[in-house]
Amino acid sequence: MQFETLQKDMIAAMKEHNKERKDAISSVIQAVKKVAIDEGHRDDISEELVDRVILKELKSVKEQIDSCPADRAELKAEYQFRYDVINEYAPKLMSAEEVEELLKSKFADVMATKNKGQIMKTVMPELKGKADGKVINEVVAKLCL
Repeated sequence: MQFETLQKDMIAAMKEHNKERKDAISSVIQAVKKVAIDEGHRDDISEELVDRVILKELKSVKEQIDSCPADRAELKAEYQFRYDVINEYAPKLMSAEEVEELLKSKFADVMATKNKGQIMKTVMPELKGKADGKVINEVVAKLCL
């Protein structure tokens, strides 16, 4: 996801007077800027960094939805709206089948060791931001049996 796309969409939401959408996109932009500054990339914000922050924000909002009390329907609806807006910008993640195929083809030598810790250590840098950590963990556990 291009950082400029987020900014343009936020401006469009402002022009449409869609406050909820603007706030959701704005929170992602702020998070991206913060991470970029922390990592020393203030001016050249990469797509990889934006995608990583979007996934982190998505996970954070999902936790808010899950931990929201059932009697707070309006708050839960607000979190769900934010989740839906952020999800529009999230990169498409690999499915369990795609992860399994990649592990079998590209990491066959490491998979042969059946050492789950070593396998995770090897494959995570390659799959970070491309697949959900839980999915990777489940596939590796299945293949190590």
